[in-house]
Amino acid sequence: MKLQSFGVIGLAVMGENIALNVERNGFPIAVYNRSREKTDAFMVNRAQGRNARAAFTLEEFVSVLECPRKILVMVQAGKPVDAVIAQLKPLLSKGDIIIDGGNSWFEDTERRTQELEPSGLCYIGMGVSGGEEGALNGPSLMPGGTESSYQYLSPIFNKIAAQVDDSPCVTYIGPGGSGHYVKMVHNGIEYGDMQLIAEAYDLLKNVGGLDNQQLHEVFAEWNTTDELNSFLVEITANIFPCIDPDTKKPLVELIVDAAGQKGTGRWTVQTALDLGVPVPTIVAAVNSRIISSYRNERIAASRELTGPSRKFSGDTKKFINMVRDALYCSKICSYAQGMALLSKASTIYNWNLHLGDMARIWKGGCIIRASFLNKIKNAYAENAFLANLLLASEFKQTILDRQAAWREVIVTAAQTGIPVPAFSASLDYFDSYRRDRLPQNLTQAQRDYFGAHTYKRIDKEGIFHTEWIPVEEAKK
Repeated sequence: MKLQSFGVIGLAVMGENIALNVERNGFPIAVYNRSREKTDAFMVNRAQGRNARAAFTLEEFVSVLECPRKILVMVQAGKPVDAVIAQLKPLLSKGDIIIDGGNSWFEDTERRTQELEPSGLCYIGMGVSGGEEGALNGPSLMPGGTESSYQYLSPIFNKIAAQVDDSPCVTYIGPGGSGHYVKMVHNGIEYGDMQLIAEAYDLLKNVGGLDNQQLHEVFAEWNTTDELNSFLVEITANIFPCIDPDTKKPLVELIVDAAGQKGTGRWTVQTALDLGVPVPTIVAAVNSRIISSYRNERIAASRELTGPSRKFSGDTKKFINMVRDALYCSKICSYAQGMALLSKASTIYNWNLHLGDMARIWKGGCIIRASFLNKIKNAYAENAFLANLLLASEFKQTILDRQAAWREVIVTAAQTGIPVPAFSASLDYFDSYRRDRLPQNLTQAQRDYFGAHTYKRIDKEGIFHTEWIPVEEAKK
């Protein structure tokens, strides 16, 4: 019996699509799903005529795979992954490779690696970005784990990943949970991107007065520029002309304004706090999704809490261009924060991440794919030890040239009562990073006053504490 080259466990949409991608690229597949009905439906429909083999028990699944076995697990993150591993472990042989392609918490991936590798099994934690279409036609892949296991898998990964001008959108990320960590930060940047686009839309619609056709035209035009050409801007432009067949109204206006989230953006914020890296744009994006979920409270509050008029009397074309500049400057800050977080994590966890490679593999397949990732890749090619993207020559000059428009947009938003938390957080990040002195000297004085936490001085070395005297006592 001829054995199959690659196995996939979990036949939800992502699992199905990656399985079909692998098979289309010349690697016969075996598939297993806990529900037999799902497996049967896949084989009868989407896998019809393909070199695919169904298994209905894990024992059968393992038996039809060539050794060393290569098994991709596409199930819900958390306990379901642990359950599948526990069932697989006694069935596998030394050298077999388990690949977790879900959005697992990176520390879970570290733990699973430590549990499996002493027994001779190999474990790869792989971030997969691109949604349903990317999984089928070429995602961005972020595999981390033992490098020798990656090298064995690379012929398959190089084929199934998105293909861009310089190489496939996959690289060895690093050891342990680094692949899932990079995917998590990718998703945090994605949160920031989406919130920034939403704020631009809000301003153009409710301040600039653009209708949906005009919004379509603006975002479509922005997508032709080197700065804003991206998957997210492209789909945004495509959303506005879509008309609901029942009401004949723009569909986007009928969608409830409460955004969901699966947790990776929140994880990005949590780990950034743990490592002491500021990511205010991503924080603002997560908070915006959270406050959007308070829809009933917001509706009630809107009847009692009034704000300024949204009337705008300026030049609409000029305002559109200023919003474009504000969006791009904010986007640079969002990516700068994400890259700074990856840099710090690489140092803390000894992953030796190559940040230019991260930008390269995000150029195709993934949700944040964008032309300007080329500029990020080039920035790290010029200086692999770049402290912050804001210091790269092109990005620095871009913001210096456009910051007046950026600031004016945020002023206009405040004057018209439009919340722009991600735009504002991005500008605050830029202004904080560029200043040589911040007001936290006062914060340190306060901490020393009430808690004797001590402080350092700018004029001499050492650690100091002052017995601060209330004004009334000092006068005595």
